[in-house]
Amino acid sequence: MSEQYDVVIIGSGAGGGTLAHRLAPSGKRVLVLERGDFLPREPENWDATAVFVDNRYVSKDTWYDKDGKAFQPQVHYVVGGATKFYGAALYRLRERDFGELKHHDGVSPAWPVDYDELEPYYTQAERLYQVHGARGEDPTEPPASAPYPFPPVSHEPRIQRLFDDLTSAGLHPFHAPSGIMLDEAEPAMSQCIRCATCDGFPCLVHAKSDADVIAVRPAIRHDNVTLVRGAHVRRLETDVSGRVVDTVVADVDGRTERFQGSIVVLSAGAVNSAKLLLASASDRHPRGLANGSDQVGRNYMFHNSRAFLAISVDKNDTRFQKTLGLNDYYFGDDDFGFPMGNLQMVGKSSAPMYRGERPLEARLAPMFALDDVAEHAVDFWLSVEDLPTPENRVTLNKDGDVVLSYTTNNQEPMEQLYRRVKKHLGALGMHPHHLIPRDVYMKNDIPLAGCAHQAGTVRFGADPNDSVLDPTCKAHELDNLYVVDTSFFPSIGAVNPALTAMANALRVGDRLLERLG
Repeated sequence: MSEQYDVVIIGSGAGGGTLAHRLAPSGKRVLVLERGDFLPREPENWDATAVFVDNRYVSKDTWYDKDGKAFQPQVHYVVGGATKFYGAALYRLRERDFGELKHHDGVSPAWPVDYDELEPYYTQAERLYQVHGARGEDPTEPPASAPYPFPPVSHEPRIQRLFDDLTSAGLHPFHAPSGIMLDEAEPAMSQCIRCATCDGFPCLVHAKSDADVIAVRPAIRHDNVTLVRGAHVRRLETDVSGRVVDTVVADVDGRTERFQGSIVVLSAGAVNSAKLLLASASDRHPRGLANGSDQVGRNYMFHNSRAFLAISVDKNDTRFQKTLGLNDYYFGDDDFGFPMGNLQMVGKSSAPMYRGERPLEARLAPMFALDDVAEHAVDFWLSVEDLPTPENRVTLNKDGDVVLSYTTNNQEPMEQLYRRVKKHLGALGMHPHHLIPRDVYMKNDIPLAGCAHQAGTVRFGADPNDSVLDPTCKAHELDNLYVVDTSFFPSIGAVNPALTAMANALRVGDRLLERLG
C-alpha cells in the first residue's frame, strides 16, 4: 500500500512551489512530485552560448504542431519550473483584465473572480517573492493595499536616459516590478550582484526570486513536506465512483510508483497539465479526466510577443537592463481604440547570442561588425494579448505525444504598438531603421516553441459546460482535484503571468487549509 498524504502537488513552479510554501507550516503531509531535479550550479549557468545556443537546460521533449511537424519546446524540467529561467518581471494583471475586454480580433472573456478577490494575494505574493517596484508611476496599475516591499531597481545610465526621454515625450515609463534579491543601499550585503545574466539564465548565486529558492527550499525544511525529484507523472486514477482521484502514477528512477493523497493538485504547466488530464482517460472519463465539457486542452494562449534590439547611437554598457516598462498603449489610444499591450526591456543581449544568426549578421554588416552590435544594442520586448480560441489546443497523437495546434490571432495590435514604439525610438537616440528581431531561441521555430507564457488549457469558470475548474480552481467533475498553474487562466492579459499564478496559488492554498481543517 502506498503512503497516504494530505496533499499531492504535481509540479514545483510558480503555482505548485508557491502552494507548497503556503501549506508547509500547517503540519499537513504534503508531497511535491517534480519531473526534473535541482538545476546544477555550474559555470554554464551564466554562459550565453551554453544557455541560448546549445540549449543546455532545455527539455529533450518532442512536440508536434497541427501539421505533424516535430519541434523542441522551450520548456525546462527542474525544481522551480519555468521560474528558474524567467526574467522575474512580476506584474499584476490590470484591474480591467478581469472583466470582458473587446479586442481588435474578438473578445477577451471575464474571469469568474474579480480583481478584488486576488488583490490581497498579489500583495502577499509580492512580499514572498521580494518584488522591487514603485507605485504610482504606471497609469494602468491596479489599486494595491500596500506599497511594494522593496524600492524599485534603479536604472543604469543608458536606461535612465531612455526613461527621461520617454517622459519628455509625454509618456509614462515606470520602474518594472522585479523579483531579485538586490540591496542597492548596502551593496556589500546584497545577494544579487546585478549581473547581465539574469533574464533567460538561471541564477548561479541564487539571487533571483524563483520558486525553487523562494518557495520550495523553505517548504522542504518542514518535516511534513516531501519533495520527490525525477518523478514523471504519467496518469491520475480515480476510485470506482469516478469522483475522486485516489492514485497518482509516476515513473521514478525507472520504476512505476503510486502515490495517494486526500487532495491532488496539478501544476505541470498549461501544456503538460492538459496532457496529463487527457492521458488519464478511463471508462468514467472517456474524453480525459475532468473533461466532460470537452474544454481540457482548449484555449491555449502564450502572448503575441516580439523581441527586438534597437541600435543605439551611443554605446549601451547596461548590465541589468530589465528595469523599465511602458503601458501607455495597454488599453489603446485615440487613434486605435483597442488594447495594444506592454513594452518592457529584456536582458541585455551579448555577442554569443547572435552567433549563427545569418539574417541578423547580414542586416547589420553595413553598419557594425557583429562583435560591436552588443555594445550598441538596447533590447525590448513587446507583449500583446492573444485571445482564447477553442481550436488553439493541446491534443495527444496515437503515441501519447503532445500535439500543439495554434493559429495566430489579434496581430494588428502588435503592429500598432510596434509602430508607436518605432516612432518614439527614432527620436530617442536609436536608429529607427535598425530595429532587429531578436531570436532568443536560436535553434527553434518561433512562435510555437517559445512557450514561456503558456496558459489557458484548463480554464476556470462558473459554468461546468464551458470550463474545467470552478472559481476555487477545483475540477467541476472531481471532488479533490485542483489546478494551480497558468492553465486556469480564461484570458492572459498583456503582462507576464507569473505573479498572478503565485497569487492564485496562495488563494487556493488558503481554501485547501480551510478544507483540511
